[in-house]
Amino acid sequence: MTQTPTAHTPAQGQAKAQFTVPAQHPMVTVLGSGDSLLRVIEKAFPAADIHVRGNEISAVGEAAEVALIQRLFDEMMLVLRTGQPMTEDAVERSIAMLRASDNGESDGQETPAEVLTQNILSSRGRTIRPKTLNQKRYVDAIDKHTIVFGIGPAGTGKTYLAMAKAVQALQSKQVNRIILTRPAVEAGERLGFLPGTLYEKIDPYLRPLYDALHDMLDPDSIPKLMASGTIEVAPLAYMRGRTLNDAFIILDEAQNTSAEQMKMFLTRLGFDSKIVITGDVTQVDLPSGTKSGLRQVQDILEGLDDVHFSRLTSHDVVRHKLVGRIVDAYEKYDSQNGTENGSHTGARNKRK
Repeated sequence: MTQTPTAHTPAQGQAKAQFTVPAQHPMVTVLGSGDSLLRVIEKAFPAADIHVRGNEISAVGEAAEVALIQRLFDEMMLVLRTGQPMTEDAVERSIAMLRASDNGESDGQETPAEVLTQNILSSRGRTIRPKTLNQKRYVDAIDKHTIVFGIGPAGTGKTYLAMAKAVQALQSKQVNRIILTRPAVEAGERLGFLPGTLYEKIDPYLRPLYDALHDMLDPDSIPKLMASGTIEVAPLAYMRGRTLNDAFIILDEAQNTSAEQMKMFLTRLGFDSKIVITGDVTQVDLPSGTKSGLRQVQDILEGLDDVHFSRLTSHDVVRHKLVGRIVDAYEKYDSQNGTENGSHTGARNKRK
């Protein structure tokens, strides 16, 4: 794509960019079915005039905006060359990354194409990969550090990506087993009130971890892997007194650990193991008077060598777009009203 400020269509002070889509890429892969991708781009750059003629795309407008459009199409082509399709969501995230880089809100080290084409795991005809810059940096941190904390709101992929990295490590024989654990506290409910045996009480609580495993492994192989101890899914209380060697260990919903539980869990680390701890500090369901271990540990371990804190935000939510807006709305309400998750803080903040 070449920028030509002297082209005949731009008005004074405007710029023009022109891009030729290579013949091997059908225009529908660039513009989307029914021009859906083009509409996303036009909505993001309302002041720019974007035209398509054959396999030629041109953009006229303010120089900075046209330069961004030029970079966007270049990044889209890099993604398409890998055989990966572009989606509306991928285009929106690419635009957000390019704008953040232009505004100095990110260091610009990673390009949208690098983020969107980083494969973590391929399983059963689908590929798991990061979708945002923060997600890519989270995944990279898991590769580089022994202990990684993934902290952020619901839907940011912090547990799912950690699970994918665990399965990848197991398949590549970096570890001999995967251990998945959660504290047994959930939104005011307690296991003791659930019907059935201990296993029946625990199983529904750990179901989200099983569901993620089923996305990443052949479902028929999971019972065998669990029977052999290669994969273990258990409540956090089962970790006490153990040393975990040659394992990839994930602690999910860590905001519901007490300070004592967090210390206990971290000190289970054995040789050739990796720990990923995920949680959302805005959704603590601990009993009154119990301090959240995930909140406290940030003050204790921040800056410690080989420990990394990855913080995801509403911009990294990969569920329905409304989820990100809901997270933002709660944060805005809490900051305006001195509340936490819509509840008044004060004594509660002191407790946790």
